[in-house]
Amino acid sequence: MIHIGIDTGVKTGFASWDSEKRHFMEIVTLTITQAMEKVLIYRNFGLTTGSEIRLYIEDARLRKWFGNTGREKLQGAGSVKRDAHIWQDWCREHEIDCLMVAPKNNKTKMNSESFKRLTGWRKAVSEHARDAACMVYGR
Repeated sequence: MIHIGIDTGVKTGFASWDSEKRHFMEIVTLTITQAMEKVLIYRNFGLTTGSEIRLYIEDARLRKWFGNTGREKLQGAGSVKRDAHIWQDWCREHEIDCLMVAPKNNKTKMNSESFKRLTGWRKAVSEHARDAACMVYGR
């Protein structure tokens, strides 16, 4: 099975994990539309090879804590919540299996060195891409 992690936002983190081979296929940062196109590529590959895919999408709507934060951050949080809704609708429309993941249920904001030690991934990746990768690593 191919597990795909999506960290929603203007800079969308995208990671694909092959659970049979036990390794990452890719970890990148994309736009939301590029990420959706890439999911379709994986889905079509899965349909031709008999492989299943499952998406794990960070869902800010499930966040239960709110700290003291500025107006800009609150607006950004609203945007990320909207992205989660868009992803959920898009997966339903394309009949793609997805699991909406609460931010508290994912290791996030891991620095580059810790991520390398945990996963063995040596290429430079953004924080968004690392967050997406942590959703699917080891599944």
